[in-house]
Amino acid sequence: MKHIQYQTQGTCSKLIDITVDENNVIQQVFFVGGCNGNLQGVSRLVTGQKVDDVIERLNGIRCGAKPTSCPDQLCRALEQIKNQK
Repeated sequence: MKHIQYQTQGTCSKLIDITVDENNVIQQVFFVGGCNGNLQGVSRLVTGQKVDDVIERLNGIRCGAKPTSCPDQLCRALEQIKNQK
């Protein structure tokens, strides 16, 4: 199992807590801060998905005029956890 607590940048959420199994399948995601209902939905949708599939689908999503979003920050965190040894 791999685990990360990722400090977000440029979003309303402040932290993303992620656990990924040895097959790079997301086991759990918790967002701290942000739009609670939307982020619970994102968390449930990505749980059970492969890291690379989630990155492919959500990378680069923007929130209004911001250059990033909570789903985009999730992808950045997933990239980091993917590269953990």
